Amino acid sequence: MSDKPVYDLKNGQKTPYFVPQPSPWPIVGAFSGGLLATSAVLYMHHISLGNFHFSLKEVGLGFLCVLAVMWLWWRDVIKEAFVDKSLTKETTTGLRYGMALFISSEVMFFVAFFWAFFASSLFPKAAINFVWPPHGIEVTPAFELPFMMTMILLLSGCAVTWAHHAVLEGKKDESVKALAITVGLGLFFTACQAFEYYHATYHFTGGIYPSTFFMATGFHGLHVIIGSIFLTVCTFRAAKGHFTKDRHFGLEAAAWYWHFVDVVWLFLFICIYWWGNG
Repeated sequence: MSDKPVYDLKNGQKTPYFVPQPSPWPIVGAFSGGLLATSAVLYMHHISLGNFHFSLKEVGLGFLCVLAVMWLWWRDVIKEAFVDKSLTKETTTGLRYGMALFISSEVMFFVAFFWAFFASSLFPKAAINFVWPPHGIEVTPAFELPFMMTMILLLSGCAVTWAHHAVLEGKKDESVKALAITVGLGLFFTACQAFEYYHATYHFTGGIYPSTFFMATGFHGLHVIIGSIFLTVCTFRAAKGHFTKDRHFGLEAAAWYWHFVDVVWLFLFICIYWWGNG
C-alpha cells in the first residue's frame, strides 16, 4: 500500500490523509433519499398534496434516483482507490473505523426490533389473551424453511471468507468464484424469504406478532439485498483485478457487512423462529 502524501487542497500542505475532491453526491443522495421516503410514506398513507395524489410512480422515481446516486458515487470511490491510488495506510485505518461504527449503528436498529418483539412476547397484553404467539397465528416451523435459510447464510459466510483468503493469497480466479457463490447464495436466501412471505397466513397489519415478525425479518432481508449488491460490485472488481493482498479494503468491508448479516439472522432464527414460536 502506498504511503505517498496527498496534498490538502485547502492550504497546500502535505498530509498522510486523503482529501477528496468536492462531490455533489452527498447532497444529491440526501434529496434522493428524501424523495423516496416522503413519497413512500405519503403513498402508503394515501395522503394527497392538493389535487396531487402520490402513486408508485413517485416511489419508483425516488428509488431510481437512489440507485443512480449509489452507482455514480461508488464509481468515484473506486476511481479514487484503484485509479488514483489515493488511499494511504492512515486513510484505510480511518475507513475501517468508519465501517465498524456504521455496523454498530445498524446493530442498534435490530436492538429496537428485538426489544419490541421481547416486550410483546414476554409480557403479552389482554388484547392477545395473554398468550404468545397470539391465537389464530399459524407460525412458520423453525426447522423447516427457516432452518434451510440459516444454512444458506452460514454457507455464504464461509464463501465470502474463502474469497477474502483467496485475495490474500493472490488467487484472483478463486476469489471471483467464491464471491459469485456468495452472491448466488444471498439471492437464494432472498428468494426463500419471498416464498415464506408469500405463503404466510398473516399480514403486517394483522396484530403485534405479524408487525414485529415482518419488521425484524424484513429489515434483515433488506440488509441481505444490500449486501448482495455490495458483493456483486466486489465480484466485478475482483474480476478486473482491483483487489490485491495489500489493497482490498472494499472486499474486506463487504465481508464484515455480510458476517454482520449472518450473525443477526442467527439471533432472528433462535429468538423469533425457535423460541418465539414455542
